Amino acid sequence: MSNKANKTIETLHRYESRNVTFIDPDGSWPIVWERAKGMRVWDDAGREYLDFTAAFGVAAAGHANPRIVAAGQRQMARLLHAMGDVHPHALKAELARELSRLTFERLAKRTGKTVFCNSGFEAVEAALKTAHLATGRTKIIAFERAYHGLGYGSLNATWRSEFRSPFRRQLGEFASFVPFPEGKADLAKLEKQLNSECRRHKIGAILVEPIQGRGGTNIPPAGFLKLLRKICNKHGALLICDEVYTGFGRTGRWFASEHFGIVPDVICLGKALTGGFPLSACVGRADVMDRAWPESDGEAIHTSTFLGHPVGCAMALASLRELESKKLVSRSAEMGELFFAKLRRLAKRLGQARCRPRGRGLMLALELFDEGKTAEAIALTVTKRLLAEGLILLPEGEPANILSITPPLTIGKTHIARFTHALGQALEDAYA
Repeated sequence: MSNKANKTIETLHRYESRNVTFIDPDGSWPIVWERAKGMRVWDDAGREYLDFTAAFGVAAAGHANPRIVAAGQRQMARLLHAMGDVHPHALKAELARELSRLTFERLAKRTGKTVFCNSGFEAVEAALKTAHLATGRTKIIAFERAYHGLGYGSLNATWRSEFRSPFRRQLGEFASFVPFPEGKADLAKLEKQLNSECRRHKIGAILVEPIQGRGGTNIPPAGFLKLLRKICNKHGALLICDEVYTGFGRTGRWFASEHFGIVPDVICLGKALTGGFPLSACVGRADVMDRAWPESDGEAIHTSTFLGHPVGCAMALASLRELESKKLVSRSAEMGELFFAKLRRLAKRLGQARCRPRGRGLMLALELFDEGKTAEAIALTVTKRLLAEGLILLPEGEPANILSITPPLTIGKTHIARFTHALGQALEDAYA
């Protein structure tokens, strides 16, 4: 680690809450980012890395995409801030129209309406409020291993106890958790559980990630989301798809729910929406949103200072144009197939008892085992070794034994070849 990085880390250690940035005593983690472009990141010592996380999936069109950056710069010079729910700006209206076009108009030939937010968990909380207002019911169903953010509303639906337990006494705990199915054989039992929960608690919404992200890139069996759609229709509940991570081409479709042939009532969006500016959106069918939210009489009941921020809207519109003009959604599917094939060959070489790949599009993962047990130590060793070799990735899942691979959708074949070669060498050495 450079002297400059040491100074940054020491300053954070002194002045930032100690629960935020993990600092390895051996100095191997973290690196201090200086700049980024496309697939590449440079640390403050000038060392170059390839980023296979897209910074939590945000940089779908590549880091510092020039058209997105230019849109943000132009907007900053013209109008840096507006007045949220009071005096609007034109780009907020334009982006709301575009989100309607990409979601409910495209999927169901219906209009969508948006509540703009800042971060992903806020979009989830706006969706939970929508369900409560639309149905009059307080309870929801969420899934084991789910991650929906850490605000006091969304935290009720986030599974991992390490996030919820410290705050349990302050939570409403309005979510009932049911298992996220691993195979078709689980669906019959799950249907009984869902019907029982809906009858017992008068459920207002089912909240689901079509493909679980931080829980370990968990892909449900065919028929799962159709079952949820059926249950919601039967019991008058809303189906909310949290596509904060999976949206905007990450899985090879605009939205992951499209893989499963359903249209939700509400979609939560964020991360790749702007390519790097804090902006998220809760988009619902217009009839649902109008049923839930009253006409404004001068005081919005859900708002924020930075609602529909003009710089974020400008960048989001540019990001959406980049995704469409460069056909990055279909590219995600194409490059994802190539990447997955290489991961499969790697798994075959090492043995299915040690690693199992899964994924859709460029939302990929490699789950690691060692003699039948989850291999979180190996996952961490490999992650740190690849970082030292100039490749950035993250371990995910509750035991952190799953290597999560979510590169920019602009990734090339040479990047994939370099990564899989280095990963194979690191795994062979770790298992030796």
